[in-house]
Amino acid sequence: MTEIRLYNTKTRTKERFEPLDPRDVRMYVCGPTVYDRAHLGNARPVVVFDMLFRLLRHVYGPNHVAYVRNITDVDDKIIARAQESGREIGAITEETAEWYRADMAALGALDPTYTPHATAHVPQMVAMIADLVAKGHAYAAEGHVLFRVRSYADYGRLSGRSVDDMIAGARVEVAPYKEDPMDFVLWKPSSDDLPGWPSPWGRGRPGWHIECSAMAYEILGQSFDIHGGGNDLTFPHHENEIAQSMCAHPEGDFARVWMHNEMLQVEGKKMSKSLGNFFTVRDLLDQGVPGEVIRFVFLGTHYRKPMDWTEKKRQEAEATLADWFRITDGIDIEQNGYVKILTELGSDLNTPGAVAWMRQLASHGQSGQLKAALELLGLAPSGDWWRKSEEDSELKGLSIGLEWTGDLAKASQDAARELGFRWATARRSKDYKSADVLRLQADKMGIDLRAIPGRDVQIEIRLDFDPAKLEALK
Repeated sequence: MTEIRLYNTKTRTKERFEPLDPRDVRMYVCGPTVYDRAHLGNARPVVVFDMLFRLLRHVYGPNHVAYVRNITDVDDKIIARAQESGREIGAITEETAEWYRADMAALGALDPTYTPHATAHVPQMVAMIADLVAKGHAYAAEGHVLFRVRSYADYGRLSGRSVDDMIAGARVEVAPYKEDPMDFVLWKPSSDDLPGWPSPWGRGRPGWHIECSAMAYEILGQSFDIHGGGNDLTFPHHENEIAQSMCAHPEGDFARVWMHNEMLQVEGKKMSKSLGNFFTVRDLLDQGVPGEVIRFVFLGTHYRKPMDWTEKKRQEAEATLADWFRITDGIDIEQNGYVKILTELGSDLNTPGAVAWMRQLASHGQSGQLKAALELLGLAPSGDWWRKSEEDSELKGLSIGLEWTGDLAKASQDAARELGFRWATARRSKDYKSADVLRLQADKMGIDLRAIPGRDVQIEIRLDFDPAKLEALK
């Protein structure tokens, strides 16, 4: 069985993954608050944990892995959107949840095993809050119920902070009904014009943190294997989840492994509407960017490193996938193609290492193994855009691969493909004299042209590549 090692935020070490029950591997990932389209940054944890889900399914069997990703459909942002638009809250959340599901599916993400909605689990939240009050870990004050942070000795362990340091660094106004500045809301009152449910403390609605604890317990139990999300959730959301869950069920472990992905930037800057670099997944899809290309760009950066989305990466990803889809079209999967890819993914989801190995498979004509790797990474072609790319570049009927190290402009990629096309065409026409001339010219400008099994031409751009010489040849 493939060994899996994962970085655990809680212990700050990479640990061998040993599930509580190999026949019932359980994972919980924080899902969306449904009031608007998912932006590109929202999509990164979806792709990361979909990749982990696929790995676990492959290793333990698809019927032995449970993946929970919740839907937050009661939240102040949702209420504000309803008030702004004049629409019913239920209509907004239902529409937005379906948008989210469709957009993530376009990125190759499998549906989770369970997608619980917060509004369907309010009774479970009320029961957990009441239990915390009874045990002295929470208290009621002015229609609110708050968690008593200092009642949990390990508070701050996940994020590596002490309670006193958190208080010293806080710049928020402390509500007068709080016993301690760090205490957080489990339940808050609702007026008649706001969503609300009955409770022992009056009509109200749950705080954000309690919903994940209640739903995780309801579906996965008091102990499960993995909890994931973006690193912006480490504090306070995940810290608070641990505290309330461990106090409610001290006999359990809650989540044994905590995994967090780093954030996303666009062209080296934080995504922001004011900078004009903010866009949703749907924006890219509507512009004609295939979902598998977006996914491939994501997989090129390790999940624990900041990711920079650039147009250059998008172009390179599209060209690479077009090549790979062409050379694997109609090819049967070779089962041994999984071996190296599983080794890379088992090393803390090393997707960049997996992609590097796939480049090796492509360059050596191992199309059956490459197809196995594409399947495992969720990179199935959507539509025939890659066939159109072949026709548009006059390469129909030829199998052409392109590999390079370092930066390579789109113009150079296109020119190198055209050179390879001319060489392969000359060889097909048995014009070996012209083919030899083209190959010598290519060598002088830092390009290797060679025929390999299963492909008409493999183009390799060397480190001594001179784009000026390539341009002069055109």
